[in-house]
Amino acid sequence: MRLLSGGNPQIAKADGDAPVQAYIAAMPEWKSDVGRRLDELIVRNVPKVRKAVRWNSPFYGIEGQGWFVSYHVFTKYIKVTFLNGASLNPVPPGGGKDPDARWVDIYEGEIDEERLAEWFPAVCRAAGVGRILTNCGVLVCCRSKGGVKH
Repeated sequence: MRLLSGGNPQIAKADGDAPVQAYIAAMPEWKSDVGRRLDELIVRNVPKVRKAVRWNSPFYGIEGQGWFVSYHVFTKYIKVTFLNGASLNPVPPGGGKDPDARWVDIYEGEIDEERLAEWFPAVCRAAGVGRILTNCGVLVCCRSKGGVKH
């Protein structure tokens, strides 16, 4: 297993639990334990969650509704991105060019499981808005009730 810049595991694009578990197992140091906790919290709090690895990061979503959360390893923290995070209350602290996406950085010993357990199902339910990944790798907003194939 190869670690990329910042210690992020290089995992091939794939759907399902197995590639996500391979990513988590390859996360360096304390980050692997946090990755396991994130995965457990998502699975426990979001029924019928769909998992995949895209762009060397685990993605979680609902079939036909797109992705709602992803995380990525950096040297000193794990960035957990809520693709519709602006809809959360309180809103996660990190934000950038996409006005809907918000994130929280998790440092060693600082995981707030109670807050994350509230945010995961809330972001999934957010106003019927999901995120899909296009073939070109661009995140686009999906407001379709019929879902999207990807």
